[in-house]
Amino acid sequence: MAYIPRLKEEYKSRVITALKEEFGYTNVMQVPKLEKIVLSKGVGAAVSDKKLIDYAVDELTKITGQKAVSTISKKDVASFKLRKGMPIGAKVTLRGEKMYEFLDRLITSALPRVRDFSGIKATGFDGRGNYNLGVLEQIIFPEIDIDKVNKISGMDITFVTTAKTDKEAKSLLAELGLPFKKN
Repeated sequence: MAYIPRLKEEYKSRVITALKEEFGYTNVMQVPKLEKIVLSKGVGAAVSDKKLIDYAVDELTKITGQKAVSTISKKDVASFKLRKGMPIGAKVTLRGEKMYEFLDRLITSALPRVRDFSGIKATGFDGRGNYNLGVLEQIIFPEIDIDKVNKISGMDITFVTTAKTDKEAKSLLAELGLPFKKN
């Protein structure tokens, strides 16, 4: 028997039926699903120190279990001493099993480690069914050893769904276990 992540199993068994009841879908293919999760990290200080990009790529790789890539600038910005083609950040895109595994770890072990955590804001939707979440410190992830961190920095986590509206996307993510703040 092949391994199936816990949240993927839960999506198939419970979330699909809950969303079908809530929105009145007639077909299983109408039910929104999570397509991918993108983690990105901007490293502005990398203009003067190239090793910071390697640290960022290494941290994202440890957190996700998938090799991260460095992102490069698209244009020159003289006031930031930035040239086109310079590495300026890191990102990793998760799909399939690794996506569900990361989401499970985010919900069960990383988010509860945030100081004074009372839930995530429901204002990060973009109008097309995608959700953006900002994390202020990378040390909330258990994979990061706090003694080896050279600088505490944050990252952006984007959840891309097939939902048509923000309401559908919020219901999907809440059913999967993301702890949204109560109004």
